Amino acid sequence: MRAEKVEAPARHASDAFVVRTRTPAQTRAGGGPGQLLNSKRFARAYVGAGWEVFQPVKMLRVVSWNINGIRRPLQGAANQEPSNCAAVAVGRILDQLDADIVCLQETKVTRDALTEPLAIVEGYNSYFSFSRNRSGYSGVATFCKDNATPVAAEEGLSGLFATQNGDVGCYGNMDEFTQEELRALDSEGRALLTQHKIRTWEGKEKTLTLINVYCPHADPGRPERLVFKMRFYRLLQIRAEALLAAGSHVIILGDLNTAHRPIDHWDAVNLECFEEDPGRKWMDSLLSNLGCQSASHVGPFIDSYRCFQPKQEGAFTCWSAVTGARHLNYGSRLDYVLGDRTLVIDTFQASFLLPEVMGSDHCPVGAVLSVSSVPAKQCPPLCTRFLPEFAGTQLKILHFLVPLEQSPVLEQSTLQHDNQTRVQTCQNKAQVRSTRPRPSQVGSSRGQKNLKSYFQPSPSCPQASPDIELPSLPLMSALMTPKTPEEKAVAKVVKGQAKTSEAKDEKELRTSFWKSVLAGPLRTPLCGGHREPCVMRTVKKPGPNLGRRFYMCARPRGPPTDPSSRCNFFLWSRPS
Repeated sequence: MRAEKVEAPARHASDAFVVRTRTPAQTRAGGGPGQLLNSKRFARAYVGAGWEVFQPVKMLRVVSWNINGIRRPLQGAANQEPSNCAAVAVGRILDQLDADIVCLQETKVTRDALTEPLAIVEGYNSYFSFSRNRSGYSGVATFCKDNATPVAAEEGLSGLFATQNGDVGCYGNMDEFTQEELRALDSEGRALLTQHKIRTWEGKEKTLTLINVYCPHADPGRPERLVFKMRFYRLLQIRAEALLAAGSHVIILGDLNTAHRPIDHWDAVNLECFEEDPGRKWMDSLLSNLGCQSASHVGPFIDSYRCFQPKQEGAFTCWSAVTGARHLNYGSRLDYVLGDRTLVIDTFQASFLLPEVMGSDHCPVGAVLSVSSVPAKQCPPLCTRFLPEFAGTQLKILHFLVPLEQSPVLEQSTLQHDNQTRVQTCQNKAQVRSTRPRPSQVGSSRGQKNLKSYFQPSPSCPQASPDIELPSLPLMSALMTPKTPEEKAVAKVVKGQAKTSEAKDEKELRTSFWKSVLAGPLRTPLCGGHREPCVMRTVKKPGPNLGRRFYMCARPRGPPTDPSSRCNFFLWSRPS
């Protein structure tokens, strides 16, 4: 049994020491070999207490992050300098995470859209898995520092995309899957394996395989995606257990898209059948519950964060960006670093979350191991620097065009053919110009008459035919022509009053028309809970209300008991 740690482990390798041997007195007092010390001051204290030997150890730091798109500038890094280049931001974020191995999920990039500055960062060697079905969807990537270069790398879990050169291997029994199902599970670019050589504090070399995964999301409106998710889980477990059986240590890290325990989800008490979720049951079978002595809770892997922080509440890694839930920490823990039991108990020194790192709807998670990496002499073939488009071996399209040697007679005939073609083209253009109607011929007038010509009458109103002439309004005046001077005077007065009334009506009509056009948007309603202006949203879920707009409280989503969180106000927007 390993002794308790004196203090949180050092972040940098040069600050860490480990106990090698001890005296019988210290054996009775507690502690033991493998105890990690994070400063020279603690090391001297142990020497003064009778410890015989301690040795400097290098630390291995791994970090995982659902980056939600590697091509867009990362907000947490790109705003620090005027340049918002995504490639510069990726290099800066890798430096900020300060890890030997960085695993990214949801890169949303396909191979044709991957640029060299994104794929090749100085000081790192990178490996990508792309979605083969959709562009800008899914995808994972692993960046390894040069001092942690893997000995093997492989895309996918099934082995169908293996190149038989530099692959990880160890696939297990996959007879329960068809070839079509395996190809479908790996075609979304959700898994990437890198295998490393590590050296323990005892000087022993072992193999460590990292499985970088972005597990599928189960959409409630698409039952087939839940089946897809569970089959992916099953394939992941078969591959991980096969690697363990082959003698390799295994770490599964990434976005598992399942909150395991009620403590890992803010609103678990209000979710129906939370414990009965198939994804949570799968995690129960995969993981060991260190606080339970029942044999049914002893799985091959350990949730490293809960190993160090078993009762920490509010430890979330994902929040809704649409509702602003991160502001009030209204989220769930979907990102994990899972290690096999022996590896976690013997070498894991810390497991952490980094909620202060912005730029995605997820935050990074990671772990520190008291082992050192033994870098491979050269990168595996899957490394992106070996891709033809980045290795300088891509041929230009001109190399595929061979000049044709022509005889003088052939050249002359070709020239004559070109001339004839040019003359025929000019004649065709002239014929087209001569047959094209002129503006004066079609009766079109240049310029805009007035703005009202753009406003068409309602289709419900009957339209008069342009060939029918409607009679003028003063029809009776043509039938009753005044004869006496008195009648003429009266008719003149009536005509003047009619003109005045007609002009007044026309003015009022124009005024009401422009008031209706220039009235502007409707007033934003106030929410019922806070009496504050609402925000307008649009329904994006498929169904009868798709595209409809509605008003809701503008505050971020949070716990219902928190008065500063969003209230339940809802109001459909009237159609414009």
